[in-house]
Amino acid sequence: MEKGNFAKTMKGLPRIYWIVVMMEFFERGAYYGLMAVLSAYLALSVAEGGLGFSKVSIGAIKSTITPLLYLLPILSGALADRYGYRKFLLLSFTCLSTGYLLSGFMTGYGAIFASLLVMAVGAGFFKPIIAATIARTTDEQSSSLGFGIYYWSINLGATIVPLAVGVIMLHSWRWVFITSAMLTGVMLIPTLFWFKDPPLPPNTKTLGRILKEMVMVLEDWRFILLILLYSVGFWVLYFQMYDSMLWYFHDFMRARMGPVNGAVTWMLSLFGYRGAWEFNEAHITVINAATIIALQLVVSQIVAKRKALPTIITGIGIGIAGMLMIAFSMNAWVFLLGLAVFSVGEMTLHPKFISYVGLIAPSDKKATYMGYLFLYGVIGSGIGGILGGWAYHYFVEIHNAPRTLWLFFCGLGVMSLVGLILYNSLVAHRKPPQAAAQ
Repeated sequence: MEKGNFAKTMKGLPRIYWIVVMMEFFERGAYYGLMAVLSAYLALSVAEGGLGFSKVSIGAIKSTITPLLYLLPILSGALADRYGYRKFLLLSFTCLSTGYLLSGFMTGYGAIFASLLVMAVGAGFFKPIIAATIARTTDEQSSSLGFGIYYWSINLGATIVPLAVGVIMLHSWRWVFITSAMLTGVMLIPTLFWFKDPPLPPNTKTLGRILKEMVMVLEDWRFILLILLYSVGFWVLYFQMYDSMLWYFHDFMRARMGPVNGAVTWMLSLFGYRGAWEFNEAHITVINAATIIALQLVVSQIVAKRKALPTIITGIGIGIAGMLMIAFSMNAWVFLLGLAVFSVGEMTLHPKFISYVGLIAPSDKKATYMGYLFLYGVIGSGIGGILGGWAYHYFVEIHNAPRTLWLFFCGLGVMSLVGLILYNSLVAHRKPPQAAAQ
């Protein structure tokens, strides 16, 4: 995109677009601020300030909570198209802040599980509304940039808040939860006073009709196969950063981070900071998010005119390369570089995938189809959570083979990458019915 066209496109984005980008920043900041350390907190012994749950039991929580967060948009997106986005935003932020707050005061397995379920319900209602609003307020010319900025805002929140959490957790785990509750609770204010539903086409369909349409979309095997390959190829790997990567860091990398800690401490001293800085679990996802913040807009412009599926395949390959770096070296700098390379893969493929689905969705079903887009999270986190807990227990706790853990996940990525190459060659040229209607 040329500089003049870029500025013109930015200027043409409407006020409501920037409001929902702000909401996305706060909501994702709250979510990633907690998720950056939740599995570590749940696994730490009580003496260390955690809850002392086993890796497998934590995997069961994450494989229930996170898929629900992605599964609910299938229904909530359709309902929002019918009844309006603002009502569901109010419900979403109420559930989010309540769930976060309750989770900070629970210590029993069942109690914290239930509290996190409340949070997941709120997040599930939130997801499709923001994506659909952006899809409705951008067009074919501005869609790639619009979703690139949207994705950039997610990662800005996922950088700033976990950085703060890295300090807060050293003083009080409870305040990690309270911080997330406050960040989402305050978003009730712009929802009440600033947000207005974007123009929606007439929608008088009954809930039964909406559910029938959802079944029809699920019967589109091309669309479902694409999401399945996309999910297993990248998102099962991605969700390890919130589970097995945290445990791996605690058990193997924390003691090796001296060179990184020394370098950052020295840089901070140039600005007058006299304390000793230490890389901890909260900073793992910061590397991911900060890399995307630094490069997302550039990458979005590079891939803007490239075909979707080849771009997705390329991104998965980059992600696998990053994880291979982590598998074959325990050097602190290589560990960070592997996380950054993995993040380049993410920013290459995901905004392009979101934009692609937003463009092919029928005009009166934007939120519905954007909800189906989030099936990648259902599959990726559903498999990734329980598989991560099992794999860490088997490869690391039983066999003391951390390298095999990461090679195992890379193998999954390679299998799906090959599947997507075949899909691109044999299936992609056949447009699904909803795309052909455009």
